[in-house]
Formats: sequence, structure tokens, C-alpha cells
Amino acid sequence: MKMPRWASKLTHKASHVSDALAEDYTGPNNPLWIRAGVSLVLVYLVAVSLLGWYWDDEPATFNIAENTQLKTAGQVVGGASTAALIGIMDTLLEKRGGYLSNDVTPPGIWLDNVPNWEYGVLIQVRDFSKALREAFSRSMSQSTEDGDLALAESRFNFDHNSWVVPASESEYREGVHYLQGYLKRLTDDDEFDAQFYARADNLRYWLGTVETRLGSLSQRLSASVGQRRINTDLAGDVASQQSTSTPGEREIKTPWLEIDNVFYEARGSTWALVHLLKAIEVDFDEVLRKKNARVSLQQIIRELEATQETVYSPMILNGSGFGLLANHSLVMASYISRANAAIIDLRELLAQG
Repeated sequence: MKMPRWASKLTHKASHVSDALAEDYTGPNNPLWIRAGVSLVLVYLVAVSLLGWYWDDEPATFNIAENTQLKTAGQVVGGASTAALIGIMDTLLEKRGGYLSNDVTPPGIWLDNVPNWEYGVLIQVRDFSKALREAFSRSMSQSTEDGDLALAESRFNFDHNSWVVPASESEYREGVHYLQGYLKRLTDDDEFDAQFYARADNLRYWLGTVETRLGSLSQRLSASVGQRRINTDLAGDVASQQSTSTPGEREIKTPWLEIDNVFYEARGSTWALVHLLKAIEVDFDEVLRKKNARVSLQQIIRELEATQETVYSPMILNGSGFGLLANHSLVMASYISRANAAIIDLRELLAQG
């Protein structure tokens, strides 16, 4: 793997600092224990820094067709979506460095880009597992929920920062195990064992959640430059009320230290959505064809795929909207807003007879 130019320069400067420290503290005039201790600390810091650079990398997308074939015994409605959810969690847990959000030792504790990416992925996993339990696997509101899916959802909603017993990873792996149990029953010959109902109303249910998630991310990303927003919370209903009064206009701005956190959370969330929507395209093929909505879904996927382009800057820049420097958050918000608008149109299309 070729080291980026900025990382190469940083390593070069670190070597100069290391040489200076070595001359001051590891020279022959100092006691052996001091020289040995300082040398070990320097070696440790360099090794941990290089390991952190290696871990601080977002995984690439995986192929939905290959993932489905790998995880299912045969082609079945719902197989692609369930396998995609399992594949997303497998990637989250098995990528470089494993799961980093709950690390309490270097270099994991020093990293924040990938942990925020992981949180964005988890949000989409939780939303989809909820929809899988409440809608996709049930024929009607009074039907019995699937036991494996209920257990999987509860595991995925476990605290993402827990490092003591039970650790987050162990809970999430249990959730994957229950998903695998559901998928196994889904693909067997028992027609009353497990089901996945690819209906337009079920798809609209999940897309409604996606719509609100993307809307929130778009607003948080746009707040990187700060803006005054008119309060529209009660617009459209003269009889509407809210629990506490709020000003008619507010200044919204993301704190400087949180800008890259929001950006990478959005990257993780859209990364997971790309896979789930591609799987939905497979499982809801007949529904999308009858509604003539396949092209609408493909355009949503195209917009979200653009959010996964390589970030060449060593840091997330926060230039003003029309300033000299780029604003990565506004670019991300643009793609997400367009995808969200297309999702709204798709939901309306699915609601038509």
C-alpha cells in the first residue's frame, strides 16, 4: 500500500523529532535504564501511529449478488436484503482493526473518523432490523413477530461504546447469529417457518425512516457553515401546539470539533444504505416493475454512491459556501438532499394504486 504524501511528510518529521530525542536522552552519558526506556517509548509511539494510520480506513462496498450467493442456500424473496444486513455487520466487525468505537487503548482511542463511520452504519442497521421485524417479516399488524428477528434487533440496539462485559462486539455478533437463523429458515422448504413479504406498503414503511434519517443528516451537514433558520415546526396547521415555546428564528451551527464527526457518520450511514437499497432492488423487483419505479430507486443509489468517493484532503475542510476553501460537509449534504428528495418521490409513487 502506497503511503499518502502527507503521511510520508509526517513520518519524515517524526523521524527528525525522534533523532533529536535520541540525542538528548539516549546518549552514552545517560544511565542505561533511561536510554532503554526512552527508546522503547519512541518505538511504541511510532508503531502505534503507523497502526492507527492503517486502521483509519473505510472499507469498500461489496457486491450484493456475490454476498447473497455466499450466504444463502438458494434464491428466495428477502434473501438479498437479509444477506446484505449480515454482510454489513460482518464488514463492520471484521474490517481493519475490527470494531473501534469501544476501544480504550491506543491507537483505537485516538481515532474518531472510523468510529463515527461505524455509528452511521449502526444507525441504518438498527432501522432496517426494526423494519425487518415489524413489517417485512409480518403479513399484517396482528401477526406474530419472528423470534430470531426480535432477538437480533435487541442486540443491534446495544450500547455501541461498551468495552466491558458484555462488549459491543459480542452483542452484535449474537445479533448476526440470529439473523443467520432467520435467513436459514427463510430459505428452507417449510413455508410456515419464516417469511419475507415484498409489498409496496412494507417498503414505504422503511423508506419513511430512511427519509427522516437523511433529512437530519442533511441539516446537520449544512450547519457546518452556520445559518439562521426560521422556525417552521408548526407550519401548515393553525391548531398545532408544542410543549415549550421556541424563538421564531435561530442560529444553527455545528461546533468546529464536531464537523468531521458528522461528516464521517454520514459516510457510514450512506455506505450502509447503498447496500440495503441494492438488495431491495433485487427483492422488490416485481413491485418496482409494476410501479415503474426501478429507475427512481437506481437514481437514489447513484446519488448515494457519489457520497463514497475518495476524500483526498487529509482533513475535512470547512470553507464558507462560496469561499476559497472547499466545504466537504456541504458537498455531502448536496448528494444526501438529492437522494432524500428522490426517496420522497419514490414513496409517493409506491402509494399510488
